[in-house]
This record gives sequence, C-alpha cells and structure tokens, in this order.
Amino acid sequence: MSTTHEPQGLLGMKPEEIAAVFAELGQPAFRAKQLVEWVFAKRAASLEEMTNLPKATREALATRFVTRTMSIAKVTGSRDTTRKFLLKLRDGRYVETVLIPANPALYGGASDRRTLCVSSQVGCAYDCKFCASGLAGFTRNLTAAEIVEQIVQVEAYAGERVDNLVFMGMGEPLANFSNVTKAIEILNAEWGIGIGARHMTVSTSGLAPQIKKLADFPLQIRLAISLHGATDEVRDQIMPVNRKHNLAELFEALDYWNQKRKQFLTFEFILIANVNDSLPQAQALAKRARSANAKVNLIPYNTVDGLDWVRPSEASQDAFLAVLTNAGVTATLRREKGHDIAAACGQLRLKQETELGIIESPIPAKRITIGGGAG
Repeated sequence: MSTTHEPQGLLGMKPEEIAAVFAELGQPAFRAKQLVEWVFAKRAASLEEMTNLPKATREALATRFVTRTMSIAKVTGSRDTTRKFLLKLRDGRYVETVLIPANPALYGGASDRRTLCVSSQVGCAYDCKFCASGLAGFTRNLTAAEIVEQIVQVEAYAGERVDNLVFMGMGEPLANFSNVTKAIEILNAEWGIGIGARHMTVSTSGLAPQIKKLADFPLQIRLAISLHGATDEVRDQIMPVNRKHNLAELFEALDYWNQKRKQFLTFEFILIANVNDSLPQAQALAKRARSANAKVNLIPYNTVDGLDWVRPSEASQDAFLAVLTNAGVTATLRREKGHDIAAACGQLRLKQETELGIIESPIPAKRITIGGGAG
C-alpha cells in the first residue's frame, strides 16, 4: 500500500498486493485476477476500460490507484532510427528512455531485438563527470510503477515489443534497489510484462555493497559496470563514487558476483580524449577484464552541452580496442546510435526542465584534467 496521498500506480503492484486491496474492499478473489489481467495483459490505460469490474469497485479504486503515472511529452528520432522518449511524470518532472533497434535497416519490420534503456531516478546523485543526468542533482527515486511504465508507454507508442532492457538511463539503479528489483520481478513475471531475466541488464557506477546484494537476488539478470577508468587515479577524477568504493572494493564485490553467477560481466568504458583513452589505460583495463572474466563495451564519448570533453579520433579508438583484443579480451567498439538526438543520459530532460523553469541551467562547477587534479 502507498504511504503517501499520491495515487499508487497499478503497474508497480504484484498480484498478492492487488488481492489484498480487493480483500480490504470486501470483493471476491476473482476480481483481483481480473484487474491483474486488465493492467498487464490488456494494458488498460484507465480504470474505466475495465468493464467487467463493477462501477462501484472502479470508483473505489480510482480514489487510490492509477493505471498511468506518466505521459509522453516528446519523441525524438535519429537518422539511425534510435528514438528517445521524454516522459512527463505526475509531479511535473521528466525522465528519459531510449529505444534502440538491433538492426536499424529493419526498423519498422522484423528485427532480432528491441532494446530499451530505462531510467531509475529523476536526476542522479553520483555526478559522473561526463554525464548530463547529474548536472542538476538528484530529485527522487522512481517508483516500481514508473519504471515498469516506461516499457508500457514505449511499446504502445512504437507498436513493437521490447524484449531487451538495460537499466542504463537516468540515475543509479542500485541506489534505488528496492524499487528496481521489484520492477524487475514484475517485468519478468508471466502475469506481468514477460521479459526474460537474462534479457535485463542492471548497470551500476560501482556501488560495491549493493552489487553483493544484487548477486543474491534470485532472478538471473545481467550486470554491467560503468568502469570508465582502469586505475584509481583516473577513475577518481571521472567518477566520484570511486572515492567511496575504490577499484579494490569494487573488484572484491565482483568476485562475489562471479561466485554466484555464470553470466559474463560487462564493463562499460566511455572513451574520452586525453582522459582515459591512453594505451596504458587500455593495458590496465585488459588486466582487470581478464581478472573479472568480463567483456568490454567501448563507447566513444557522446557530446554533452556544457561539458568540455571530446571524443577520441577513430584511430585512437581502434588502437585502444586492439590492445584489448590482442590481450584476449572480448571487446566491442560501439560507435553509438543516437548521437544526433542528444541520446546521452539526461540531456533531453535537462533541456526541457531548464526551458520550463523547473531548474536553473546547471553549469559544471569544475573541470577535470588528468594528471593535474580538479581545476
């Protein structure tokens, strides 16, 4: 049950929670099953659509629950057919989600996979220096319903099924552990959205204690680490979380993960010119990837307005990749889709909230120079 006066989103409720509501209302158990079917199988957008529920029951539910917690405010598409969705929440704030087709040439037809990059928070408290999500700070966690609804909204708009999820949008998923894991259970369940656990990846900036906690989570989801620095010297200056959970602590947590799981880990590594794209960084990354039995996704930096970073040349990118592959590391270089639609996390939301006066235009307080410290 919700502990606030805000209506609770039905997309974030499990069947046993819905059954408890109907028991409280003095309704027979089969009514709860009807509601679950309307919410998840039929994707009813309003209680009024649930015509086999008595009108009095629908009215009683409407005082406490909603079928939708957000609306699509804007959709931007790119030349490579990646689409970014700006979603307006009930409290007037915004989050983003990005739909990425596996094969752009097949967009609008059959495709092997549709990946959705899902947000878990409004803003972010972790202040990674290359990312727009945290420029205006942290506002709040998303509820389980708001997380699940991102998939429902995008599928309804696109007319396509999403079958692969990555929690790599706005926010740090493991800082919203209870809502994210509840959403994953709903997304995975046969009565829910029905996405396979192995088709869901949680990406973290390196919250070591929560990584251990997630390792004990029963569903066989995948884990990605936003690494972006293979030594503490470099990572400290890019990712402030490293000062609390350094690489030694992070890799101790990854050892625990590997004891519990059989899937490969993934290291996400954004390449930033003259910051972390040196060949010594590549060599250090290769050692760490081998030690953790991890594959590496290299991603050239995606320009963010207001930040000074630039992406390396393609020759530098290729040289970095060659060091990894020559060391026997499974690695890919993803010259990302969506660069022309501001697809880096948080950019579209930041622009919208600034224009509406919800937040002041954030100006980065400091610039980072590797080797010279914060300037």
